[in-house]
Amino acid sequence: MNKPCVLVFAGLDPSGGAGIQADIEAIGAMGAHALPIITTLTVQDNDRVHAIHPVEPDLLRAQVAALLGKMAVAAVKVGITGSRDNVRVIVETLEGLRARHPSLPVVIDTVLASGHGDALSREDAVQTIRPLLSLATVLTPNLPEAERLCEGERDLLQQAQHLQSLASHVLIKGGHDEGEDVINHWFHGQERRAFQWARLPGEFHGTGCTLAAALAACLALGQPVAAAMQRAQAYVHRSLQSAYRIAAGQRVPGRWSAGFQEQQ
Repeated sequence: MNKPCVLVFAGLDPSGGAGIQADIEAIGAMGAHALPIITTLTVQDNDRVHAIHPVEPDLLRAQVAALLGKMAVAAVKVGITGSRDNVRVIVETLEGLRARHPSLPVVIDTVLASGHGDALSREDAVQTIRPLLSLATVLTPNLPEAERLCEGERDLLQQAQHLQSLASHVLIKGGHDEGEDVINHWFHGQERRAFQWARLPGEFHGTGCTLAAALAACLALGQPVAAAMQRAQAYVHRSLQSAYRIAAGQRVPGRWSAGFQEQQ
């Protein structure tokens, strides 16, 4: 049995709650296979990021060359990049892949800071990732990220209009809003859809990574964007219902448990 491969660029979280481990687990749980390339080493726990150390871009480039020389890529997921130099490598990679496969799905999780606001880049985070945005099939900013990407604009429709000038699909996540429900808004052309999920108590580590990775896996499996959106978000909600503790503070999504529930 062959599985489609998702090329992943993301950081290493030593707590195992977010970053590359979250991506590997979510992609595997959805039925695809992750090809993980670590862009950044971090010093962090399940709550805070204490330090970041970008990986050398030449190492990223060598890893990409080794993988693409042998393996077919069915989708790409991009998380934190660590540096402008790493972004250049990722842009080169995406442009090369798109030259051969123009419809290749690319999901970019526009991570600008940790959930507590800790920096994830030594440079200006917004300016660092801008060259990537126009290469996205789907952008998945949360509310604070959408505001920063749109230069302080707080109106949801204005944010969507701006971001849709870059990517054909935009999913603005509502987890940072208040209310009994979390409402995520998907925009595509003139189409708009709200996905509503009951807000679960507590805080979670790696939710955004999990959603973007699950979405990339669904697209790699050939699912239409609308179906992939629904399936990925339902999976994330189950993973939060199955979240567990590794220490005081944020809980870790139960990504494998949620995958097993889907198969049953």
